[in-house]
Amino acid sequence: MTASAPSSRPQRLAWSLTFALSLALTGCALGPDYERPVLSTPDSFKEGEGWKLATPADELERGRWWEMYADPVLSDLMRRLDDANQTVAQSVAQYLQAKTAVRGAKAAFFPTGGASVDKTRSSSASGGGGSVRLADGSTVSTGGGGGSITDSYNAVTNISWELDIWGRLRRQLESDRASLQASAADLAAVRLSQQSTLAQSYLQLRVLDGQRRLLKATVEAYARSLRLTENQYRAGMVTKSDVTQARTQLKSTEAQAVDLDYQRAQLEHAIAVLVGVPPAEFALAERDALPTLPEIPTLLPSRLLERRPDVASAERQVISANALIGVAKAARFPTFSLSAAGGYRSSTTSNWFVTDNRFWNIGPEMTLPLFDGGLLRSQVDQARATHQQAVATYRQTVLDSFREVEDYLVQLSVLERESRAQQEAVDAANESRRLMENQYKAGTVDYTSVVTVQTAALSNERTGLTLLSNRLTASVQLIAALGGGWDSAELDDLETLDERLDKARAKPEED
Repeated sequence: MTASAPSSRPQRLAWSLTFALSLALTGCALGPDYERPVLSTPDSFKEGEGWKLATPADELERGRWWEMYADPVLSDLMRRLDDANQTVAQSVAQYLQAKTAVRGAKAAFFPTGGASVDKTRSSSASGGGGSVRLADGSTVSTGGGGGSITDSYNAVTNISWELDIWGRLRRQLESDRASLQASAADLAAVRLSQQSTLAQSYLQLRVLDGQRRLLKATVEAYARSLRLTENQYRAGMVTKSDVTQARTQLKSTEAQAVDLDYQRAQLEHAIAVLVGVPPAEFALAERDALPTLPEIPTLLPSRLLERRPDVASAERQVISANALIGVAKAARFPTFSLSAAGGYRSSTTSNWFVTDNRFWNIGPEMTLPLFDGGLLRSQVDQARATHQQAVATYRQTVLDSFREVEDYLVQLSVLERESRAQQEAVDAANESRRLMENQYKAGTVDYTSVVTVQTAALSNERTGLTLLSNRLTASVQLIAALGGGWDSAELDDLETLDERLDKARAKPEED
């Protein structure tokens, strides 16, 4: 449509925009609406007998589950992890990528425009008429007679607006929004995983400190025993073999202590990497107190679906895949758009931008796929298969989450019973050692008997500390399996997450 009477232009433009808007507002959205996949959710955990169910009063501040261990050093390490952990930083970048995809999907609802300036030169055959095709699609006759060369100068501004009649753009936005929420849940899952690894490494290190103190005290006791045995040997009270056994026992225990130094160094290096610093620039001072095991309230299995970020991510992937079925279906239908162009065209530059050389056009456009060899149908089938895969992944993730909670519940229960029995063994071994050492000093038993009970006592005490480490590790794993205080409601309002990420990115600039 080209320019006509000036008075009719506003009316025609208004009519076109009204028609386009009415089509957009009354359009349908092809594809299935999302329904949560059917799941078999138990009423309670099989291994949850004897465990306290969480109540609102038990809820920790969002995500700050490590405060249950009442360790300020651990809390500070968690803060450093959140600021500098590079695995978390990778997930942050992936979340920001998903966020830009949503912005791109929203932009598709708005008109797109552009401008171009060009010059074309054409010639007509001798003895015949000819024409020049201009940038706006119109043609200008070049006349007849002999061959001629014609220049054409064009300055054009164009606007195009796709009407979302079949809901393709809306389904794409729905998919991208779900993917953004899945990415936010993935970020929470990665952060929880890194926090869990840090807590386990830190608590294991503290128990190793306890083992080092035990071995240090044992080495000092064995050194005193060696000196006593040497004195008794010089006095002719014991044989040379008693001295040899005492020295062997001392050196063997010293070797065990050295091995613990290596294990502690490994854990310290792992913690350094988790908080984003080179191991050479990081150290944790030894501390006397052993960590204490917190009381961990459990959840109902049905609530677990809302508390684990990996489950929430898997469900959002189902939502995204479900929406893409509608995108694929809409691609098989006509695409409607409204386009407009205007500008100046002239055969010379001297009068290029004058009123008489203005032009404009506006009108609807429809494109319809006719023959594609079954491509579009195959894309619909592919989208459906992708959705089925996402549903299966979601269901498997839920099953795995139930299994993990059951595993850690039974592990903690078994370790608790084992620890009680082990403590009784420690008490008995220490009593046996005390009695045997007194008998040796009285000369009623040889040193072989003393070595036997001392070795048993040390072994039982170290086993008790190992059980404590295992219980602490399992407690962290259970907290992580229960979601670590996270809630899927956070995905409905990502502004808080965006604000926190913005502050985190601004910190280096402030420094």
